[in-house]
Parts: sequence; C-alpha cells; structure tokens
Amino acid sequence: MTLKLTNLDSLAGQLVVSAQAYPGEPMRDPRTTAQVAASAVIGGAGAIRVQGIADIQFTRAAVEVPVIGLWKDGHDGVFITPTLRHALACANAGAHIVAIDGTRRPRPDGLSLAETIAGIHAESNALVMADCGSFDDAVAAVEAGADLIGTTLAGYSGERPKTEGPDLELLAEIAAADLGKPLIAEGRIHSPAQARAAMDAGAFAVVVGTAITHPSTITGWFKAALND
Repeated sequence: MTLKLTNLDSLAGQLVVSAQAYPGEPMRDPRTTAQVAASAVIGGAGAIRVQGIADIQFTRAAVEVPVIGLWKDGHDGVFITPTLRHALACANAGAHIVAIDGTRRPRPDGLSLAETIAGIHAESNALVMADCGSFDDAVAAVEAGADLIGTTLAGYSGERPKTEGPDLELLAEIAAADLGKPLIAEGRIHSPAQARAAMDAGAFAVVVGTAITHPSTITGWFKAALND
C-alpha cells in the first residue's frame, strides 16, 4: 500500500503537470507518460497528474514527487474516476492522491460522493481530490470529506459557461469562501500568465496539462497563428 501523503503544504504554490494522451494518439503509452512526467519534474513540477492504471504505476516508478491519479471511463457525464472501484484501483496502483468527479451528479455505482470518499479513505492511504464544476460542487465536496478541491470541471458540467481560459471568477469565489481545503486551479490554463492569474485568484496550486504535455494541440496553436 502506498504511504500516505501527510503534508499537503509541500504543494503550496506549486505547478502540477498533467501528462495525458488520448486513445489512438502516438504518445498513448504509459512508458511515454512516465518519461514526460519525469521531464516535467526536471523543469520544476511539484506534482504530476496522470490517467490510467498503467500510467500511474509507471509514473510512480519514474518520479519522486506526489502523483495524482485518475481513471477516465467514458466521455460524458460522470467519467473521471466515476466509482469507488475505479478510485481504489488508482490508489492501489500507487496514486498518492486520487482525483474523482466531485460534482453533485449521480454516480454510476449509486454511491454518494461522501460514501465514495469515505470508502477511499477507509480502504487506502490515498487522499481525494474532488474535480468540481461550480461553487456549490466545491462546498458539497468539502462537506463530503474531500482533501483537495479542483476547478477541473468548470465549464463542463453544465453549471457554468466554458470560459476562454481558466475560470478565474469561480476560483476567486471559492477562495473567498475559505472552505478549509486546498484549492487547485485546473482547466484551460494555456500560458504562464494564465497560471499566474489563477494563483493570484486564490489557488493553492495550479495544474497545467495540454499547454505542456500535448504536442499535437500545441503544434496546432502555432500552425493556426501562422495561418491567420
């Protein structure tokens, strides 16, 4: 069983790099994910976020920083680590923190968010990051026992519009409420300036994925700029 991450203060002010590739892409290989993660750590990443059981295992072996693990099952509705079974699989693969859907939507296994989090805490040493889509989600997730709150699903759960960059308004609202848990900014952070803005809005730490670890998207941005 993975040793419990006891000091979240080590993540304060840190950059968390999300290393994920989609099915069918050339980089969709857990060995590649681990290599990308290790490269991000060399650049200063204070933690890594990865998707998939094998990716968690390979990344744990490749880096010394905390690993946030998740399991995407499907593409719509509740699909980020949607059930307790998925969450425990991530924990057993070595994730220090398991990221789960933290919205108030019904979960596929019929468990409540509180029951899911309690199950993770009871059956593993993993902490729980609740990927939220709104202020009400964040409040409910804290009440349910989440250890960290993320804005990952802002603009994707139907409660808030999808902003061009990070949802700074939501970040500021959650931060001002002082819910007592670390607030992680995640979602559409595509530049260093946006990462800084997220921190200034009240984030405890900032997750950046696509803009660092998804070459086809980054290449597309440059190509589009040349075509304008």
